[in-house]
Amino acid sequence: MTDNSTPVAGADKPLRLGTRRSKLAMAQSGMVADAVSEVTGRAVELVEITTYGDTSREHLAQIGGTGVFVAALRDALLRGEVDFAVHSLKDLPTAQPEGLVLAAVPVREDPRDVLVARDGLTFEQLPSGARIGTGSPRRMAQLNAYARNHGLDIETVPIRGNVDTRIGFVRSGELDAVVLAAAGLSRLGRTGEVTDFLSVDTVLPAPGQGALAIECAETSADLAAALAELDDPYTRAAVTAERALLAALEAGCSAPVGALADFLADGQAVNELRLRGVVGSTDGSSLVQLSTTGPVPTSQDDAAALGRELASEMLAKGAAGLMGERAL
Repeated sequence: MTDNSTPVAGADKPLRLGTRRSKLAMAQSGMVADAVSEVTGRAVELVEITTYGDTSREHLAQIGGTGVFVAALRDALLRGEVDFAVHSLKDLPTAQPEGLVLAAVPVREDPRDVLVARDGLTFEQLPSGARIGTGSPRRMAQLNAYARNHGLDIETVPIRGNVDTRIGFVRSGELDAVVLAAAGLSRLGRTGEVTDFLSVDTVLPAPGQGALAIECAETSADLAAALAELDDPYTRAAVTAERALLAALEAGCSAPVGALADFLADGQAVNELRLRGVVGSTDGSSLVQLSTTGPVPTSQDDAAALGRELASEMLAKGAAGLMGERAL
């Protein structure tokens, strides 16, 4: 039976952390659980929740992408069945729902995409006609554009499934390579299987890639304050800029949009935030890729303004026509 009681401040009752059931989600949530235990002094138990994105066999672009891994976790939070939830930030819709607060964005993992290819091959070493699996229109657009510009002959193949399933396509010989997020493999302790780290100059990651989001109910003020100790202001500013770009493009997380914000330093002093964005047609024939820099944001609003500014420049260059169906 589900315990719907409001979480109490007492240390006698474990905090309930809502998580997806995948190996990666469980690994991520386990890391957050340990950190939360440390800052609160309370035990944390994982509550496994199945989301629509986990059970649907359709491709993410077909089922809408935005929120398919998130809605069930948020519903459990709003019903009081869990006290807080951990998401991959790139899966979160850009609009924050009523009643929930993004309490913490911890330090980001490596945001890059990686290649896992047969025979230890790098992207440049793949044979002519190589079949590369990915479920992401963003990755397809940029890989195909890079291949076109460098005289490489590749075929991008849409795939779904968890890390084991995807890498299994390579091990079985069905595909020559698959593209995955570096952060996921790192959190699973499987970085050794990577055959190439793809430069962000080749493939810009998804907005928020490599970062986690810790969410709780607005009414849980004490818990939100404790979780906020895990927040990394640099990571939050960067992903805020990236997600503002995505929102201003009116694109969902299944759209072919890449973005990465990073901090530029002059010696020891961090003095600028650089934001790069890309939108492309999945065949790689058209790409709008721009960047902008601004002073280090002093607020989330400043970071978001940088994202909106770059989005408007990209729209002026024709980005809207490359995104297929716009998010409603």
